[in-house]
Amino acid sequence: MDRARLWLGLLLPLVAALDFRYHHQAEMEAFLKAVARNYSSITHLHSIGKSVRGRNLWVLVVGRFPKEHRIGIPEFKYVANMHGDETVGREMLLHLIEYLVTSDGRDPEVTHLINSTRIHIMPSMNPDGFEAVKKPDCFYSNGRENSNDYDLNRNFPDAFELNNVSRQPETVAVMEWLKTETFVLSANLHGGALVASYPFDNGVPATGTLHFRSLTPDDDVFQYLAHTYASKNPDMKKGDQCKNKMNSPNGIINGYSWYPLKGGMQDYNYIWAQCFEITLELSCCKYPPEEKLPVFWNFNKASLIEYIKQVHLGVKGQVFDQNGNPLPNAIVEVQDRKHICPYRTNKFGEYYLLLLPGSYIINVTVPGHDPHLTKVVIPGKSQNFSALKKDILLPFRGQLDSIPESSPSCPVAPLYGDVPSHSAASKPSLFLFLMTIFYILFK
Repeated sequence: MDRARLWLGLLLPLVAALDFRYHHQAEMEAFLKAVARNYSSITHLHSIGKSVRGRNLWVLVVGRFPKEHRIGIPEFKYVANMHGDETVGREMLLHLIEYLVTSDGRDPEVTHLINSTRIHIMPSMNPDGFEAVKKPDCFYSNGRENSNDYDLNRNFPDAFELNNVSRQPETVAVMEWLKTETFVLSANLHGGALVASYPFDNGVPATGTLHFRSLTPDDDVFQYLAHTYASKNPDMKKGDQCKNKMNSPNGIINGYSWYPLKGGMQDYNYIWAQCFEITLELSCCKYPPEEKLPVFWNFNKASLIEYIKQVHLGVKGQVFDQNGNPLPNAIVEVQDRKHICPYRTNKFGEYYLLLLPGSYIINVTVPGHDPHLTKVVIPGKSQNFSALKKDILLPFRGQLDSIPESSPSCPVAPLYGDVPSHSAASKPSLFLFLMTIFYILFK
């Protein structure tokens, strides 16, 4: 089958080679529509909403079944250009799309990736901002914010303190999009620094802010994910190539330890959407000359592919009752790493847990029943583009009526509302604050 697909790939139509320059909205749309037309069997182009000025927020899906979720196939996403003047990520994702579709059937690694993963790519979350930049600058341009002058990476609900800002159309579109898919892994692409930053971006003493950091229960996985991307990028892995004086050994850093950020997208993904997301800062200059784009592509191509593969870490499966009925909305968590918002099965009873190799106890909780514990051992070797498959059969008949199909996992409100945010004790030191304040605009 794979051999036949490889031969078939030699006959597939090609999209005209994407040149290395900045593509404005009309050009980007033309390219995406050409890809969707010429590679219709593995792509699906759709808009998740519109910007303030009515521009479509395009997403191209690449996969063997691009139009719908299939049980056992994890959902992955990349989002770029949420700051309109941070432009490298936008172009990298367009080139990634071209690379994926033209390599299917030719490159065995990419072909396996497309067979086993549903990849969602949004080249621009802030097209209005990109179009508003009149004079590209390395540090700041008027296109950073959306057309209502809101910073979209400060516009999401925050788990640690009230973020009482007007939700923007672009933000609302992403929040609604997250409800429609079982996203497992994600990255959002930025510019102005060269580092892979991982959650939390905000925090309280309970998450480690007394030690100038804010760590998730899955900190080992997040550090691994950030390192996976940075290690394949020749410049990023060196650490602090932009002379930001940040403590980023091997090119990775905890978001809060860099500087606290309220209302960020990566924290929202992890807490409310059950999706592990990191922030990738791809260039010291926010809007570099386009003649440098080939170098950025050469430095990020391997990282972009390797990071997608990490969606297959850990364990996945379905939860069934004793009659073989899948159980939606059951809580499935590793015993010693409970999330602020419990992770639940989707409407197919599926769960996906990103975990490093090791032994774990999975705790499944269904209303009206005692927790059900299952031990899993995740091997050190790769599962060949698949997480360890572990279906869980519960020893009782699941009362499906007692498990609402779409109940919210958590209230959209500060989950640590009774804890003072950023008290004097939890703030980074004055020295660290002064060293990083200049770079707050870079993220």
